[in-house]
Amino acid sequence: MALINYASREINAKIVYYGPGLGGKTTNIKYIYTKLNPSIKGKLISLATELDRTLFFDFLPVDLGTIRGFKTRFHLYTVPGQVFYNASRKLILRGVDGIIFVADSQIERFDENIGSLDNMMDNLKTYNLFLEKIPFVIQYNKRDLPNITSVDELQKIMNSQNTHPYFEAVATQGIGVFETLKEVCKHVLKNLA
Repeated sequence: MALINYASREINAKIVYYGPGLGGKTTNIKYIYTKLNPSIKGKLISLATELDRTLFFDFLPVDLGTIRGFKTRFHLYTVPGQVFYNASRKLILRGVDGIIFVADSQIERFDENIGSLDNMMDNLKTYNLFLEKIPFVIQYNKRDLPNITSVDELQKIMNSQNTHPYFEAVATQGIGVFETLKEVCKHVLKNLA
């Protein structure tokens, strides 16, 4: 749930990047961080293991200026991709306002995408949240690689009802990164209205 402070006229919303390990969640946030004007971004906090994987989360507050008299800020988080950090994954979802699921398009990562999506839905149930009630956008990342699953095949499994927006992306090049973020932010703001 977005935190709305009427006294200071501030809205703070939480966007979580979810997906399998090494799928591109941190790459998305790092790309966003490098491209944002310094006046609208906070510090990028990143915790990583010796393998350069996110251990706990990446956190980047982005100030969107004033909307209806309220200063609006989005806080971007990533969950650790490794399932054995599930307690952290679950904790990061607490109070989430929107989710971007970053799927790894590589054929050999297909099952990991499904496992991570199932894990996310289980963790959301802990907070009585369901994808039908929360802004949710899918990003099919790594579309530049030769060994990828078609978007149609990914959609059949990850978005079978075609109810959620999705974008193809190459996060290392910034392709689809801001489009995905803008889409989820648009839906979060719509929910707040």
